[in-house]
Amino acid sequence: MNKKKLLGVVALATLFLSLVAPTAQAARTDMVDVSNHNGYMTVGNFTAMRDQYGVKSVVTKISEGTYYHDYTAKNNISTAQQSGLYINGYHFARWSSVAGARAEANYAVAMAKADGLPINAVLVADVEGEQQQRTPLNINNLAVMEFKRIVEEAGYRYDIYTGQGWRDTIVSVPKGTGWIAHYPWDTSWDRYTDHHAWQWASDAVFNGSYGHFDVSQLYDNYYTGGQDKNAVISNSGTHHVDNQSQAKQEQPAQTSSKDEDYAQNGVFTANTKLNVRMAPSTSAQIVAQYDPGESLTYDHVYIKGGYVWARYMSYSGSYHYVAMGVMGGQEYGARRAYSATVQTRSYTVKSGDSLSVIARKLGTTVSHLQSMNGIRNANLIYSGQNLRY
Repeated sequence: MNKKKLLGVVALATLFLSLVAPTAQAARTDMVDVSNHNGYMTVGNFTAMRDQYGVKSVVTKISEGTYYHDYTAKNNISTAQQSGLYINGYHFARWSSVAGARAEANYAVAMAKADGLPINAVLVADVEGEQQQRTPLNINNLAVMEFKRIVEEAGYRYDIYTGQGWRDTIVSVPKGTGWIAHYPWDTSWDRYTDHHAWQWASDAVFNGSYGHFDVSQLYDNYYTGGQDKNAVISNSGTHHVDNQSQAKQEQPAQTSSKDEDYAQNGVFTANTKLNVRMAPSTSAQIVAQYDPGESLTYDHVYIKGGYVWARYMSYSGSYHYVAMGVMGGQEYGARRAYSATVQTRSYTVKSGDSLSVIARKLGTTVSHLQSMNGIRNANLIYSGQNLRY
């Protein structure tokens, strides 16, 4: 169709509608979900969402797989409660089997309790990962039921989140359950009313808050603890997030096959021999190796190429990377929280070691090791010797 003619038709139609029809309202912002991507949410942030936009409920990310604990969750739970909002949590699923779902459910429950997520809150299984996309429907269904069982045994309520394109094709979402993501251009009419909630935008902006947010409309009281959602705060007189400012294509929720990274500190102890690389990639240059039982202190976690990578700064000032495990699969060691009180690290010399080999492994220099340990002759070290670095 001729563009000028099309623009003329649109202009006339717009004028006609403005004269005969009321302005269409966007879907309600009943619920918002947050994660480390939004930073630490404050009482002021949540209070503004409540008072200005009618937000009633918050869902904060708790965990992902069996390897990532969202460092903002504890804060967000506390500030949402102080703001008078109902708080719930979600776990990003990386499983591809029932056993994997069981392990992730136990991890999610442990992290939720550590963060102070109230008993009877909803702990959602966020099913949109590439692992589930490659898994048969019947296995996914068994996996979510196992997740549900463990979550409910821990005193939480269960729900499932997924995209409209995955609903009942990748994983079953029975009527009366579920939180469905679908981001249409036109949000003036209700969708997925036979489920608990509809997530209708992923780029909402709130006054005073950082970044973009996922927002949802609630159809019942499941995410408000069984209390009347309309009694929490009225939507009258509140702003509605405008997602009409730029046209969106009809699309399901995006999967998380893209690379991701998290600002997370910790100590990783290898349980197998691992390569130290110059970048978080299996094709990157190998500069050293870690043996079973050896530890490193990392300052960042990357999810790239199907692996979970730890990053640490060497004494030479360059970053080194070690794979801590396969995403959603085998783990290559154990992780624990980093203690800032630990100021020095040590390495135990093994048979066949030399200071040059140790220096490359640790990302430092021979002269630094000599200086730290009072070694005059670099050739005189012995098996079992502890070296500070």
